[in-house]
Formats: sequence, C-alpha cells, structure tokens
Amino acid sequence: MIDVVLADEEATLALGARLGHACRKEGAIIFLLGTLGTGKTTLTRGFLQALGHKGTVKSPTYTLVEPYILNQQQIYHFDLYRLTDPQELEFMGIQDYFTPGAIILIEWPERALSWLPPPDLQISLGYLEIGSRSARLEAKTERGQHLLHPIS
Repeated sequence: MIDVVLADEEATLALGARLGHACRKEGAIIFLLGTLGTGKTTLTRGFLQALGHKGTVKSPTYTLVEPYILNQQQIYHFDLYRLTDPQELEFMGIQDYFTPGAIILIEWPERALSWLPPPDLQISLGYLEIGSRSARLEAKTERGQHLLHPIS
C-alpha cells in the first residue's frame, strides 16, 4: 500500500502518468474510489496522456464507457456514477471489455461490484485540506504489486 499527498491538479496528473507508464503493455484492472471532485477523472487524464492521448478526457458519466486505442493498447474508462441497475452492464456486454492485455479504469466500481472482476489496483482518492487531496494505492493481485513497484 502506498499513500500519496496530491498538493494540486498537477500532482494528480503526475501520479496518473506514473501509473500509465507502469501499466504500458501490461494490462490491468484499476478501481478508482472517492467522492465527487476528488480527482478520479484527473488521474485518468494523466494516465491516458502518458500513453499518448492528445485530446480531452472527460468522464463517461452518461455513456458509461469511453474506449481508447493508444499504441495498439486497448484502454477502457468506465464511470458508473449514474448506473441505476448493475444489470445494465450485462446488457452492454461488460465482459467483452475485460480482454487479456486491456487496461480498464473504473470510476465508482462500488455501484456494480458483483458484475466486475476483482481489480489489480484500487486507488482511493480523498480530500485533505483545501486544494489538496490524498491517494491510497493498494495492490489487490500479484500483477498489482508488480505495477506499484515503480510508483513507490
């Protein structure tokens, strides 16, 4: 487990970038936990930019998933905040996204835990004082431990 203080948005982007580099060509399932505004999408933006994404990164709150192909790597960014019934994930073919080598980033996974495979990494984001936040990174699998090694 690693605890990180995120002094500002740039620190959150930098942590996302380090995670992105660690996951490059590796594949991973990453759960992003935290209340509204704690930096889940900002962390994802840093992650995707580190892998070569040049456009904007917005949370797929209404579409549930935003796919990216970066350097021949499949990356899926889920936001389950507006999920009303976890069974909706079955209707959208959720299991089809969890392919070997894919990187899956899931905001609000607690809204559908019974429909999701276990994560390799769980990142809990929270508030500290005004303007700063914290991140707790926990490896949940052996792959997750391997991915955290360059972060520590």
